Amino acid sequence: MNHTLQDLRASLHQLDGNGYGAYKRLKGTYDAGSFDLVIDHVQSDPYAPPSALRVILPLPKTSVPAEAVDGRRRCIAVADFLARDITGLLCGCSYRGLGMTKPGQEILERTSVVVTPRTIEVRMSASLPAAGRRIKGRAAAHVLTDDLPELVQRSAMLDGMDVPALEDHVNQYLDQRALQDQLTERGLVSFVGDGSVLPRSSGDSDLPLRSGVPFRSPEAFRETFDLPSGRQVTGMGVRQGITVIVGGGYHGKSTLLRAMERGVYPHVGGDGREWVLTAPDAVSIRAEDGRSVVGANISPFISNLPSGTDTSRFTTTNASGSTSQAANLAEALEVGTTLLLIDEDTSATNFMIRDPAMRALVPAGAEPITPFVERVRPLAEEKNISTVLVAGGTGAFFRVADHVIAMDTYVPSDVTDRAHEIAATFSTESETTPTAAIFGEEHRRVPHHDALSPSDKKKPARGRGRESIQLGRQDIDLAYLAQLVDSSQTQAIALCLEAMARNLDGSRDLVEAAAQVTSLIDREGLDALTGRGSPRGDLAQPRIQEVHAAVSRYRKLKLR
Repeated sequence: MNHTLQDLRASLHQLDGNGYGAYKRLKGTYDAGSFDLVIDHVQSDPYAPPSALRVILPLPKTSVPAEAVDGRRRCIAVADFLARDITGLLCGCSYRGLGMTKPGQEILERTSVVVTPRTIEVRMSASLPAAGRRIKGRAAAHVLTDDLPELVQRSAMLDGMDVPALEDHVNQYLDQRALQDQLTERGLVSFVGDGSVLPRSSGDSDLPLRSGVPFRSPEAFRETFDLPSGRQVTGMGVRQGITVIVGGGYHGKSTLLRAMERGVYPHVGGDGREWVLTAPDAVSIRAEDGRSVVGANISPFISNLPSGTDTSRFTTTNASGSTSQAANLAEALEVGTTLLLIDEDTSATNFMIRDPAMRALVPAGAEPITPFVERVRPLAEEKNISTVLVAGGTGAFFRVADHVIAMDTYVPSDVTDRAHEIAATFSTESETTPTAAIFGEEHRRVPHHDALSPSDKKKPARGRGRESIQLGRQDIDLAYLAQLVDSSQTQAIALCLEAMARNLDGSRDLVEAAAQVTSLIDREGLDALTGRGSPRGDLAQPRIQEVHAAVSRYRKLKLR
């Protein structure tokens, strides 16, 4: 028997005053005319996480043009447009009790709104009202049978559609992805469009600074892209190889690097970084004192420790600044990257450089760390891995840099020739680079079959905000993963760990296990992570780099 929204209203009126548990009778599907309302989960009490519901509309009944959802990328862009519209409406006080995951500045594939060529599905939460532990049925009826239909009707799915705005949003996203796709063939690792506003409004905000200086490319690095929509974009192309960004304090060096870090994702219009696009596998590397490291091959950077520890399989529960940065870099190489992004401000000095005075005082044989300045060129030549590095206090990288960009009040200029001239005037007693390859065969870390299934695990892994995942009684600290931008990505990574735990067989290495689950998402979407469980609206697609990084930080990880 098909239930209607009127049936739902009558049921809620009848439940008025009953114990809160009676709300569970509401689970099911209700015909609301222009859409179906599906109540998947009802909260157990007023203080539990809110109830989960879905609004499902056949595409022909919506205001979304059929051609707008032709292909996966278009569907992602349309879903993002609708999610921003609906969360904007929910910010109004007239829809108290209804909620949905709010998108950030990045455009990600999400489960809050799922668009296919046949349907649009909106996944929301509802805090069902109560007086103590008694049902407020009439108030709940107002939320579910009055407010919710009004919200749907007012949204861009129906009456509130601005078709030109939708087309602009979709075309910009397709252009951004097309530009990103062209970076490698153009010999670039990143692109920063002219007119971009890179500074943020404050340290704790991701919104653009209204008075920010518009970016302007140096002529030597200027590139122009002709994009599918007919749009032409001009800006600075950051070329493959080694690029050093210099300049005085507060002149925009780190701001430029942060924009490149986030450029692995397209951004929404008005963000200021719409035309900052970076190689999608780029990894930000920094020191991370105290992190757990299990079996990482840091030997190209640190070897011959006085303790005799094998640094080709290095393990510690409390890494120092230099060993943590070496481990972060080694793990980035392990999972695969074409670009390293490094800021001197967040790096361990002894990992990055070793000046002539220190070389004279401490003989090379007594120093187990080979500084990154001696390894950045072999990385480029042996592994074809580029580096963009911010340097404000040392010119040690001038001699190995292919390109040097100076930032002056947020305006870049090409100072490569001058930097090379300066480097030539300083004698450097650098170590001789070995003729043999420094970076050998790919490093494999093979976990035990039960490596992600600890005995103290009673519940599935779950995200706790953006920066942490609880697995068993352990918290995996993700605070320093700069390219993990949304708590919904963290929730998805927690489910990725669950999927990996089911598939570990003692032969797959960590990269293979992570690739298996991220490939599943690529093929079947994020819903593949929930299996037969209720659909979730709080997931966003993570990169394999962050999935791998999360596993690598698990303190109870066991390797064969």
